[in-house]
Amino acid sequence: MKMILSIFFSISIFLCACTSKEEPINNENDELAAIVSVVSSGTESAFSFSVGISSPDTGCNQYADWWEVIAEDGTLLYRRILDHSHVNEQPFVRSGGTINITSTQNVIIRAHMNTSGYGVLAFTGSVDAGFKAITLDEDFLQNLANEAPLPTGCAF
Repeated sequence: MKMILSIFFSISIFLCACTSKEEPINNENDELAAIVSVVSSGTESAFSFSVGISSPDTGCNQYADWWEVIAEDGTLLYRRILDHSHVNEQPFVRSGGTINITSTQNVIIRAHMNTSGYGVLAFTGSVDAGFKAITLDEDFLQNLANEAPLPTGCAF
């Protein structure tokens, strides 16, 4: 009986150690939007992206107002304007395109908040190689915030 209890105790400790959860990666600045996923579809020079965003939306006073695709040389390739807040839908996914890139062209996808600007948690990669999470410098291509298209308002 002692042997059975000893084995049971050992298995229990092993299972507890293996199933412990790691701490989630936190956005250090909870006022910024973060890209959490990128899925691409389409054909050469005509790709669409479905982009997952986590943002601290509170309504039209604070919401993620766009996501964008940037070439490695800093050129704005595409911007998907988000016409409303997503207070009760976090994270959320919105699709956009057609984006004129090749399947091997590396791009950066990032999100923007109407109040705090660009988030630093972004994704980079290509359609062929896939996309992975990266952290951008806070001052990375801030000048693109003034390029068209820009939001004209917030529905709700």
